[in-house]
Amino acid sequence: MSVAQAHIWHLPRLLGILWAGTRGQGPVARRRDEDARAMAKVILQGKVQLWRSEGRARAFLVRDGVRIHALYTCPDWRGQGGGAALVGRAQDQIGKLELYAAEHNSGARQFYLRHGFREVSRSHGAGNDEGIPDILMTWERPMG
Repeated sequence: MSVAQAHIWHLPRLLGILWAGTRGQGPVARRRDEDARAMAKVILQGKVQLWRSEGRARAFLVRDGVRIHALYTCPDWRGQGGGAALVGRAQDQIGKLELYAAEHNSGARQFYLRHGFREVSRSHGAGNDEGIPDILMTWERPMG
């Protein structure tokens, strides 16, 4: 198991992980071709880290500076340490992180709380693609 920089040849696998985690789970903001273009762009910009196990990408995290835009894990690999490894790597690289978690996604919110994030504010979804209520969560490296 390892964390590594994603490359463009990972695109099909990462899209499969994304779609397994989003389709049928509520509102979807983009069509698949739009997802593919957006994912290719962030991969080429160096903003995607992936977690591998048994030689295959099983989870990925998209981060731009302090903002985590996405964290997805293959459904069959949830709870195996991929998300924790990716968030841990991001926390090692930078002293502050922030993200928006969907209000209805209590599993994600609990995951982030376990990793030191705290709730900062709530919105009715006016600022996200899906238009669903969300929660701004932040993490800062402890001083000392």
